[in-house]
Amino acid sequence: MTMTGDGSEEAIEPAPLELNTNVPQSARVYDYWLGGKDNFPADQAVAEAIAEQLPTIRDQVRAQRAFLGRAVRYLARDAGIRQFLDIGTGIPSAGNVHDVAQQFAPDARVLYVDNDPIVLLHARALRPSTPQGRVSFIQADLREPETILGAPELRQTLDLSEPVGLVLIGVIHHLRDDDDPRGIVATLLEALAPGSHLVLTQSTPDFDPEAMRGLAAASEQGGIPNVPRSFADTAPFFAGLERVEPGLVRLADWRPDPGSEQPRVPIHAYGGVGRKP
Repeated sequence: MTMTGDGSEEAIEPAPLELNTNVPQSARVYDYWLGGKDNFPADQAVAEAIAEQLPTIRDQVRAQRAFLGRAVRYLARDAGIRQFLDIGTGIPSAGNVHDVAQQFAPDARVLYVDNDPIVLLHARALRPSTPQGRVSFIQADLREPETILGAPELRQTLDLSEPVGLVLIGVIHHLRDDDDPRGIVATLLEALAPGSHLVLTQSTPDFDPEAMRGLAAASEQGGIPNVPRSFADTAPFFAGLERVEPGLVRLADWRPDPGSEQPRVPIHAYGGVGRKP
C-alpha cells in the first residue's frame, strides 16, 4: 500500500513472500545488534561470530545510525531535499529516514528498498508520520539498479525531475568488487536530477586491518558478503559530486551535534554526503 500526498491510499498488489529463516540476512543481523526481535538463530550465529572478531560491532552500528540521522537532517533542513530513495533500509525502527526527514519537512516522501522479505512484512504496515508525506517500499536488490529505477512504486512516490536524497547506509560493503558497486551507484545517480545528494557509508580496514579481516571472514562464512574498503577505494563513489563539508570522514566526525559525546571506541567506517551539480 502506498500513501498519496492527500492521505488517501493507492493499492499495490502485495508481492509474495518467501521467508527462509535458516539463511542469515544482513537486515536481520543488524536488527540483532540493535536489540531488535526480528532475527532468528541463523542471523544470531553470524552476528555473534562477527562480534567475536570485532567486539565493538554494536558501537559501530549505533554510530552508523547516528550518522544517518545527522545526514538526513542536513538534507531535509538545510539542503531543501523533499524526497528520499533509501536502498538497503533494513528492518524499520525508530529514527528511519522518514522519521527524521518529516520532522523538518512534513511533506517529505520516502521510497524504501530492501531485498529481505521480512523487511517487506514490516514495511507493509508502515505509514507516514504526517498526512502530507508519502512512504512506500519495494523489495529489490541494489545489484539491479535498473529494476529499482523502473519500479512503478518509484514513479508513484518520487519525482526524478526534482532533487532526491539517495541513501546507501550500511549496504555498499555487502557488494563485492565483481558486483561493480561504483557502476551501480553511478547508474542510480545518473537517473537523479541535479541538486540530488548521495549519503553513503563504507566500512574500512584503515584503522584495524586484522579485526576487519576477521569480521569480513566471519560474515562471508555465514553467507553474507562483506568487503571493507580503504579511503582510496571509497572516495570514488563520490566522483563528480560536490562533497558536503567536512567531506568523507569517519562516521562520528561528520557534523557531530554540538556537545554530543563521541563514541568511546574507534569507528571503522567512513561516511559522507555529496551533491550532484
